[in-house]
Amino acid sequence: MSTPFKREGAAWTAEPERSHPWMLHLIRWIALGAGRRATRWLLHPIALYFVLFNGKARRASLDYLGRVLKRPARMHEVYRHIHTFAATVLDRIYFLQERFDQFDVLVTDGGVIHVPLKQGEGVIAVGAHLGSFEALRADALNRGERVAMLMYEGNARMINATLAAVAPKAQLHTIALGQAGAMLQLRHWLDEGGIAGLLADRTLPGQSSRSHTRWLDFLGQPAPFSDGPFRLAAMLRRRVVFVTGLYHGDHRYELRFVELADFRQQAGATREDTDRLVRETLLRYVALLEALCIESPYNWFNFYDFWATDAKPTATH
Repeated sequence: MSTPFKREGAAWTAEPERSHPWMLHLIRWIALGAGRRATRWLLHPIALYFVLFNGKARRASLDYLGRVLKRPARMHEVYRHIHTFAATVLDRIYFLQERFDQFDVLVTDGGVIHVPLKQGEGVIAVGAHLGSFEALRADALNRGERVAMLMYEGNARMINATLAAVAPKAQLHTIALGQAGAMLQLRHWLDEGGIAGLLADRTLPGQSSRSHTRWLDFLGQPAPFSDGPFRLAAMLRRRVVFVTGLYHGDHRYELRFVELADFRQQAGATREDTDRLVRETLLRYVALLEALCIESPYNWFNFYDFWATDAKPTATH
């Protein structure tokens, strides 16, 4: 069961941005100058620092790992969790620099997304803070496909500045939701056969009145999820594909594709029918996300109070 509710804010939005431009330039300089293998050694002291001195990240990791492993987590597992995150962050630099020879990327069920794209059909690719979304962009670039990331304006500015610091020559496409003309831009991008990607596992304060944030069971306790991404797909009548780039250690990634819903046939559907399909898609998304966390527990990168244990939900009408 789920309960729609209003929240005054989202816990992750209160976290300070730690990716200072000078630090990103330094990491890029070291990564590209020393090479990936040598730079990976720097991840050990970085991960250890966060385990020892970042209490919020450590507590969030302990909480999540305890849920997904179904037992109290140990400190070396927290270290592994944070080190895995650091490894995927480092690899973003090489993906963005188009150094694909550095990686072995296995594609599972790629036809789910590649067949529609070959037919000129744009697809909404919904992911999560699970593994590396950059692996999708790299794979799409290799195939001659186009990917644009959907995000809210403040996040778009931050991400664009961050990526410009690590890969100034990379051709990155973002569509800032909430801006005038964003929906027309998104519709045109999809009509031209592009991929529109977004991460759907975080709620945002001040989200559209047409969307709802719901408490859904996730790893044994209700957590907040928004149906906004799926209402967007329903409004645009598009196919929705779940995608994640799971990190399997060293230089190995696996791209997974699963079709979540096909809203193309919703023309003329009643509001009740659309609401039902949106809800079913959200439930399918959360169930798949939970299964992947259990399968690859160290690939989950939400280092904050994801279950919003301090939130006080109130019903909406």
